[in-house]
Amino acid sequence: MKKGEVMTKELGKGTVLCDVDARGVVTVTLNRPQVNNAYNGDMIAGLHEALDLLGPKPDARVVVIKGNGRHFQAGADLAWISSVSHTSPAENERVSRLTAEAVRRLDIVPIPTVALIQGGCFGGGTGIASVCDIVVAADNAVFAITEARWGLIAGIILPQLCQAMGVRNVRRYALSSERFGPDVALRIGFAHEVCKLEELEATGGRIVDALLMNAPGAVSATKMRTMSVAGSFLDDALFDDLIKQHSDMRQQAEAAEGTASFIEKRLPKWYPGQ
Repeated sequence: MKKGEVMTKELGKGTVLCDVDARGVVTVTLNRPQVNNAYNGDMIAGLHEALDLLGPKPDARVVVIKGNGRHFQAGADLAWISSVSHTSPAENERVSRLTAEAVRRLDIVPIPTVALIQGGCFGGGTGIASVCDIVVAADNAVFAITEARWGLIAGIILPQLCQAMGVRNVRRYALSSERFGPDVALRIGFAHEVCKLEELEATGGRIVDALLMNAPGAVSATKMRTMSVAGSFLDDALFDDLIKQHSDMRQQAEAAEGTASFIEKRLPKWYPGQ
């Protein structure tokens, strides 16, 4: 994209909206409000398309990620997950790789990223938040790492979650799938700031303006060097192993029961007394 270009694009069959303003601020909006912005194959493709627009050396200055409607992102569309699980192992691995690569690509974008979170931020939504440089949560935000509840594994986002909230907190919230609010997110370092829902856009705008005040080359170099010295870049061998386990788990009996319990609105059979 060219500096100063103003454009709006619908990506991933309209499941992702991408707006670029004259300042070089790219706003990526998750756009499946009818299912609380749960991700499916189209949304994953849309995220890749948005990242493709940035290119390897973007003229863009800041990326803002938000969700359309009441919720930021409700994790995976479990009806879609169920359909994918019945395909071949190779197709399952392909889907897991595309999902994991979308998160990893967002992680290493060499410009600042800001997540504005309202309502639910579950499963993969916490993965998106974990790789954003700055997270602002509205006072109605609710977070949960939900994969284990459905017989799945959050493996492809566990490294980023550990970086964002610390291993000790991941060991609680990824094992229990408990929901936690913005105050807890702030306390454990997952969110940087909490504001009233009606002030979310303005709060994000203030942070974006602060980022734009700084020299873009220095900001980019600072971000990438920070990730380097912190050991935040994901090793390729580990990345491949996480993808393989993520796709394999989707085809196990627990995943079939977990997604069925969600679709049928009942408790899973592994819950005592079922």
